[in-house]
Amino acid sequence: MKKLYIITTVFIMLLCTSCKKESLQSYIMESQDKKGFSHISIPTDVFQFVTSSASEEDKKAYESIRKINVTGLPKSNATDEEYAIEKEKLKAILKNSAYKKLMGFKKDGVNATIYYTGDTDAIDEIIAFGYGDEIGVGIARVLGDNMNPSAIMKMMKSTKLDPSDVSLSQFKFILDKIKE
Repeated sequence: MKKLYIITTVFIMLLCTSCKKESLQSYIMESQDKKGFSHISIPTDVFQFVTSSASEEDKKAYESIRKINVTGLPKSNATDEEYAIEKEKLKAILKNSAYKKLMGFKKDGVNATIYYTGDTDAIDEIIAFGYGDEIGVGIARVLGDNMNPSAIMKMMKSTKLDPSDVSLSQFKFILDKIKE
C-alpha cells in the first residue's frame, strides 16, 4: 500500500510539472511576489474622465479596454544574472504562437517589441515588451475585448485633457499602487 502511495504521488508530481507551461498571466502574477519587481494593475474605470468629452467612436475604443498591467524589473534592483533570466523568460513566453508580433524597434540601447492576441481588427490583448542593459526588463499588457488598434490610436491622439476637468483624486489609486 505504501509503495502504491509513493508511485501515485511521484506520478502526479511528474504530471503536474510536465504540463506546466508558463503563460504571461502566470509570469505577471508570480512577479508580484518577487523581490525587486515593480508591478501595477490599472482598471480602466480609473480613467473615466477621458470619456467625458470624447466622441462616440473614441468612447467605444476606450470601452474595449478592460485593464492595464505593467510589470518590470528595474536594472537598479537586479543583478546581471537576474536581469538576463527574466529577459529570457519573457522572450520564451512570447515565442508562443498565440502572440503575434506587430512591430519592434531599438533606440538608445533599449529593445522593444509590440505583440497582440486575437484578430487584427478585434484584438484581445496588446503586449509591449522592452529591455535594456541600463534600464532593466518589463512588460505592459493591455487587456480588452475586440480592441481595434486604429480606433485606439485615434482615441489616444484625439484625447486632450482639460486641466479644469481632471481631479488629482482620480490618480490617487495609481499613485497609491506605485508607492507600495
